[in-house]
Parts: sequence; C-alpha cells; structure tokens
Amino acid sequence: MLEPRDKSITEDVLYQTVVKQIALMRLHHLPGTFLLQYDALMNPRYQQLLKSLPRDSFEIGAWWEIPEPLVEHAGMKWRGRYPWDWRANIGFSTGYTPAEREKLIDTYMGDFKKIFGYYPKSVASWFIDAYSLNYMYQKYHIVASANCKDQYGTDGYTLWGGYWNQAYYPSKVNAYMPAQHASKQIAVPIFRMLGSDPIRQYDDGLMQDRQGVVTLEPVYPKAGGDSVWVHWFLKQFVNGASMAFAYTQAGQENSFTWKAMAKGLEMQFPLFEKLRDEGRIKVETLAQSGEWFKKNFSTTPATSVTALEDLPGGNKKTVWFDSKFYRANLLWDKGSLRFRDIHLFNENIPSPYINTPTTSNECHLFTLPFVDGYLWSNKTILAGLWFKTMVDHKEVLLLGDDKPIVSDKQKGLLKISWHLKNIPGILYMEFTDKQITIHLKTSKKQNWFLDLVTANNATLPFKDISTKTVQASAENSDYAVTASKGSFSKEAGQVFRLSPEKNKIILKMNSYPPLK
Repeated sequence: MLEPRDKSITEDVLYQTVVKQIALMRLHHLPGTFLLQYDALMNPRYQQLLKSLPRDSFEIGAWWEIPEPLVEHAGMKWRGRYPWDWRANIGFSTGYTPAEREKLIDTYMGDFKKIFGYYPKSVASWFIDAYSLNYMYQKYHIVASANCKDQYGTDGYTLWGGYWNQAYYPSKVNAYMPAQHASKQIAVPIFRMLGSDPIRQYDDGLMQDRQGVVTLEPVYPKAGGDSVWVHWFLKQFVNGASMAFAYTQAGQENSFTWKAMAKGLEMQFPLFEKLRDEGRIKVETLAQSGEWFKKNFSTTPATSVTALEDLPGGNKKTVWFDSKFYRANLLWDKGSLRFRDIHLFNENIPSPYINTPTTSNECHLFTLPFVDGYLWSNKTILAGLWFKTMVDHKEVLLLGDDKPIVSDKQKGLLKISWHLKNIPGILYMEFTDKQITIHLKTSKKQNWFLDLVTANNATLPFKDISTKTVQASAENSDYAVTASKGSFSKEAGQVFRLSPEKNKIILKMNSYPPLK
C-alpha cells in the first residue's frame, strides 16, 4: 500500500496498478494470485476490490513482508525507518524471535480471516524462515509458498546454491535447503519466483560491480519487457526437457507501477492465453500449484530446465538439473562444455535464522558448493569443471557439435548425448537423484578428463582431495563428493582433475555425514 522510496509512487498509483492488472487478467481469461502485505490487507479499497473477484480464478494470499501496522497490531514496537522498511532485520520475519514471529503470524491470519472469512492458502516473500513457514503450516494449514530466484546481493538479499527452479519441500530447520526425507521436511512446497533466464541470470554481472536481473518480470527491457526475449523464454519453457514438470511465475509487484509494467504485461498475457488455449501450458493460482505438487510428490522430485537454443546472435545452451540431493548446471559455449555449477543439499544444516533474529540489514542463504561458476570466477577466468582432452600431446577443451540431445522420457532420469568433434565419439551423461554418470563411447582410446578451474583469489571449500573423494566444508558442515567410477588428482594450475575409469565417471552426490 505504500512505497517510501519514491514520492511519485502514491497510494493511488499503487492501487490503480492492481486495478489494471485485474482488468488485463480478465481480458485474457487468466487466473492468478494476489498476495497482500498487511498494510494493503487492512485497506478498505483493496478489501472491496479483491472481495469482488470470483474465487474460482482469483486467489488472495499473504505477502510476508512486515510493515509497521502489523508489528504494532501484534503488540510490538516498530524499529523501521519508514512504515515499510525493506531491511532484512526489519521487514522480514528473520528479524524477529520465534515468539515474535508467532505473534505476527497470528495477527495477520486473524485479521485476514475477519476480512475474507477464511485463512490464506498461499504465503510468499523474498524469503521466509523455516520456523515461520512450519508454524503457518501446522496452525493455519497453508498449502504453498514461494521465494525469490537465486540471486547474489540484489537489494541486500543473497539466496545462492538452492533448488534452482520449479519447487521443493524445505527442511524443517532451513527453508532454503531442500529436505531429503519426508520426516525432515515442511510439507509446503516452495516455488521459485520471477522466471530466471536459464542461460544469463546466473552469472549476469560477472563483468560488473553487481549482479543484474534477467527474468520474466515485465519491467526489465532486455528480458521480460522484450518481445524477442519473452518468445525465446516461453519456447524453451514449453519445449525443453523438464522431467517431473516445468514451472514459471509471471507478474510484478505493484510497487513497480503500471506505467513501468504495462507494456511488458500487455505483450506477455496474450502469449500465455494462446499457449493455454493450445494446451501447452496451464495457468493457475499458487494454491492450485501447491495442491497439485502435494498430490503428486511425497518428497521433492527431480526436475530440469533446458534451453537448447540461445537468443538470436548467441550460441550458448544450458541444462539445469535439480533433485533433493543436489543441483547441477551444464553450459555449452562456442562448442565447449563445462559444469558451471554444482551444489549439494543437506536437510540437517540449520539456517542461521531458524531461532535467532538477524541484526544485519542483509540476508544470506547458501547451500554446499562443489562448483561455483559465479563466485569462483573473475573478469578473466570463467570458473567451472571444464571438459578437456589431449590432442597432439596438448591439453585442449573438448569440442562438440551445436546440438546436444536431452531426454527426460524415463521417470527420474535425465539423459544427455553430445557428439564430439576434436576426438571421435559421443559423450553420454545421466543425472539421477543421487548421482551423475558421464560416459564416452568411442572406437579408440582417448585421454579425456574434467578440470576444476577457478580464479586465483577464489575462496574454496575444499579440505582434502584424495583419489576417490573430495572433502569440503561450508555452512559449518562437512560434505564430500565421491567418485565410485573414475578418480580425482591434483594437477598444476588446477584445483583438481577428474579422470575417467574405462571411459566412465560416476559421482555420488549424497556424500555427507549420515542423515539421522
């Protein structure tokens, strides 16, 4: 209901943005979810507007940022600079004790029910701590949540290394960490917001001072506000291998204003309508997505995001794989290939915010890195686990054709094949819940391997590199990646080399202390 950072964004500008969004949704017969911050929830204009909408296509839920009236109505003193303050220790539940979080939740839920006659089914925010999320689930039976895309430092919030897209069941002690067992998870799926560009978002800003935003959000002129980008993004979304399901969230916060988002939304919404009418996508509310997820998955499924063609003029391709144990990202560029990212997950690692309120104005959430192509790079060195080979006694990048083949036809299995150019053969890869398999099928003996390359000043987690295991420590936790086929070695100029055994490598991605 308010935007203290810009005097031109008045209460009326914010309200009219929602009016215009609703009108556009109705024009294109698109259902959707409006999540209300407490100040808007308590405003009669928003109440009247949203109560008038048909409940079978419009969902009203909660946006879990904490403004002044919510804090005061819960019997506490406001510490913010403005009636809404976006700092992590003021405007988010991470800034409050567990007892205070319960008061805030009870106050919001009680007032929501007085106004709408029921409790909200969906509660989302840039991030919600696990204590709050579990309390909302146990007491108010919410069915869906959402958090921000992976980002580094944007607006002071870092979420880095998590389940990259789609949705996951979070650990009871860490809402950013996927759980590996049903007994350790909060039974509320968290959907990743904003529709990240699978090729560019991850390391956008590598050559700049800060990470940029390359998402489906319509206010960004080179992404969600650009017709060429949106058509490309939706083509990859519809056609790319996704395993269990594909998901993206579209829309925009009203604080960005209708003037800034109108062009993008008016371009996007007819495309959603057309794809929906053709049976190529489903458009539904967040609660419907949450209910569908819970009906279909008892624990977090394996999913993938696949983009096998680039924007006009580009030549990159990518595959993201996510399971409840790890995530991995492959990036093809100019005929070469590298693992740009691999992070492991462990449900037993508590978030720093689970029971202790933060005093910082920033928030940092991480998982367990094995490869980090963003944080371990610099302006001259692109970090990653690079595929290499020996040609004429020289170490060179492994090169292949421009058409890797990706298949998700077999449940729980992602298969990739890539025809090579500078050595004979086909490289096959398989991703499953707990392991990565890489196999070169060739008629002649070949010397190929993977090298982890990083910037010299990169802060790395590795503690010990032995023939079969790389041991590491991060987030106050030990973890490891084990080669059940193949071996690790230390090479000059590289962090480690991963070599095949009879042309095959198998990496176990669940190697951390036993889960209790």
